[in-house]
Amino acid sequence: MSGTPGFEIGVFTFGELTRGADGTATPAAQRLQDLLEWARVADEAGLDVFGVGEHHRADFAVSSPQVVLAAAAAHTSRIRLTSTVTVLSSADPVRVFEDFATLDLISGGRAEVTAGRGAYLESFPLFGQPLDRYDEYFDDRLDLLMRIRDENPVTWSGTTRAPLRDAGVWPRPLQKYLPVWIAVGGTPGSVVRAGALGLPLYLAILGAPERFAHLADLYRRSAAEAGRAPARIGVTSHFYVEPTSQGARATFFPHYSSYMGQNMPRAGRLDRDAFDAWASPRGALFAGSPAEIVDKILWEHELLGHARFLAQVGLGGLSQADTLRSIELLATEVLPAVRSAIGESARSAAVHAVSHDHAQERV
Repeated sequence: MSGTPGFEIGVFTFGELTRGADGTATPAAQRLQDLLEWARVADEAGLDVFGVGEHHRADFAVSSPQVVLAAAAAHTSRIRLTSTVTVLSSADPVRVFEDFATLDLISGGRAEVTAGRGAYLESFPLFGQPLDRYDEYFDDRLDLLMRIRDENPVTWSGTTRAPLRDAGVWPRPLQKYLPVWIAVGGTPGSVVRAGALGLPLYLAILGAPERFAHLADLYRRSAAEAGRAPARIGVTSHFYVEPTSQGARATFFPHYSSYMGQNMPRAGRLDRDAFDAWASPRGALFAGSPAEIVDKILWEHELLGHARFLAQVGLGGLSQADTLRSIELLATEVLPAVRSAIGESARSAAVHAVSHDHAQERV
């Protein structure tokens, strides 16, 4: 099991079946083998976290993160394994807990759950759930998941499934408490909920990062108002790195433009000028050299105070060789530099605080 450093960096994927240069989509079986290799390389190179998301669509290979993560556990030894996300509104929290507790046992205590509403709505009609109760389902089922995590047996009643009375939920995880994160795209109410519950929070940054600073502040205020210490904040972003910024952007632009066109058509056509603006020092897209990536992570850290950065990799039919190289550079060049800089900043702040206290004592 990996330790818990001050700042964590990892990778994640939704397992998109994006089309290559010849117009054919990657077969699901091939994509799953690809991402298991991403997990193995990320683990061996020293990254902290590997995640996979949940979708129920023809253009994604992963509908059950816990099954894929169990396979990844067999290919890795230390990296933490998380869903990014589990669509909790359309899932049974009992089964979610059982599956991730099993993953935790298989992996030696490396499992995490990230609960979210999901970017798409296809799971609701698929599992026979009404869209007009979208918020109610998430609130109700998050409450049950947390009760199951913290109590066993559990007695619970809600509005979206049958109640439980003195029900044992097994197996229990290796970790004392299974980590549960909340993922939000920018909804203040979701941020307040995470803060009030004392749960760690992911911010999915797809727009100007400055727009998310008030959400980080809101999260910490909500925790304080609920009498809780705020947990960690994580940031997720689209990502690609090469040794030079020119090479990274030349390689990644056609793939990323294709990805955005297929998965986010409302954003409009992404031309090269827009791509370069998004990849600029204050843009949301992480595409450039290791030094540029380090600078942007550190800038966002000053802005948001986050403790984990997850890079979404393999977008738009990017080759396996390029994706693996990008993962390795993230681990070997970006991660050490970020940790060193944040560590130096923390040490300088501590020294300054001690000096200030001594000065106050002399007064």
